[in-house]
Amino acid sequence: MSSQIPIVAIVGRPNVGKSTLFNRYAGRRRVLVEDQPGVTRDRIAEEIEVGERRILLVDTAGLDPEAESEIESAVQYQVREAIEGADAILFVVDGQAGLLPQEEELAIELRRGDQPVLVAVNKIDAPSHASRVFEFHSLGLEHVRGVSGEHATGAWDALEELVAALPPPDEPPSPGLGDGLRVAIVGRPNVGKSSLLNRLAGEERVVVSSVPGTTRDAIDVALELDGDRYVFVDTAGLRRAAKRDRHVERGSALMTVRAIERAEVALVLIDAEEGMTDQDMRVLSLVRERGCACALVVNKWDLVENAEDEGDARRLEDMIERRLRPMADTPIVRISAKTGRGMKRVLPLARKISKVAGIQISTSELNRWLKECTELHEPAMASKGIHRRPIKFFYATQTDARPPTFLLFCTDPRSIQMHYRRFLENRLRETYDLAGVPVRLRLRKRSEDRQA
Repeated sequence: MSSQIPIVAIVGRPNVGKSTLFNRYAGRRRVLVEDQPGVTRDRIAEEIEVGERRILLVDTAGLDPEAESEIESAVQYQVREAIEGADAILFVVDGQAGLLPQEEELAIELRRGDQPVLVAVNKIDAPSHASRVFEFHSLGLEHVRGVSGEHATGAWDALEELVAALPPPDEPPSPGLGDGLRVAIVGRPNVGKSSLLNRLAGEERVVVSSVPGTTRDAIDVALELDGDRYVFVDTAGLRRAAKRDRHVERGSALMTVRAIERAEVALVLIDAEEGMTDQDMRVLSLVRERGCACALVVNKWDLVENAEDEGDARRLEDMIERRLRPMADTPIVRISAKTGRGMKRVLPLARKISKVAGIQISTSELNRWLKECTELHEPAMASKGIHRRPIKFFYATQTDARPPTFLLFCTDPRSIQMHYRRFLENRLRETYDLAGVPVRLRLRKRSEDRQA
């Protein structure tokens, strides 16, 4: 995973069309869109190509549903978070509603940042609406463009203009004091992220130092334990006390994305007393989507294990197993950051899955694996009109690591069904012990004549 990809955050009031624009750029409906304020409950990240540059686009509806209960403060925090965590900001406003005082306040916040900002005046759906753009120039931001998320008019031009204003890509950071396994502790608010870090840093054998992060004002925490070095990358839970407020305590989705981008391993923390919530699944899914190796850390396990009802622990185990079914390979460690229970397993597990994420499998070994898979379970035949013909796999090779990425050549990639792709992924995990590591399979067409 590269930490050099720039993050572009979409910010603005509820119901101005942020998610509609995000879906337009992402090329598919990744986010629920409905004509009601505050309906989006996920912050979604999508890597896309704009011109000759790849960016990570982040829709800022928020990972924390509770934040929507205080709309005004939540939007203000969203903007402050974008200023701190994003490389560029797409500020979406509603051309039909006109300029509102709240947007003038948000513009003041945005002018304090040093990243490029573009005001996308949305819902300019016809040429007759063009005059609605003019009043938004009074916000004092250099780039202002009329767009239509619904019809795509001007949307890509606006994003291309914003990306063009980004500085050139940074050089990779040089090795320094913070060398070591880079670990992000992520999770929804109040699950114990800071407690986990403090417990790790509080061991007598640990040396703690603060080193500059590679992104903006982030502070990384370097630990040395039993001769191994770790760097905990900045997340909402690692922020200095002076920078905390009640909204930061809720959690920071944009900073979570940034932390994942800069980490080799993510520890996704959940609260055993509350179980595996939808919010926890969103965080875990985001980590996996970004290709980061991860483990699930169940905090406060002692409270469940010692509960009066002896069945609580078993019911929690069943719930986690059920909810993790789509990501059943995720390793799980049960801890108590407060008492230290299970803590000795956390860092060795992080090192193990990091090592697995960097696996390099030879082409000859992969081809033996592919032959065994297809002999065990052949893919369904491809249909072309009234004719059906078998799909043949010829060749497999690994093209990347972190996450492990594999290229498979076959006669008809488009006819490979999703369940067969999952079969291949699962066989890869079983054969090479890829627990906790996202796997990328790419299929490419190769003719039988060329194989011959």
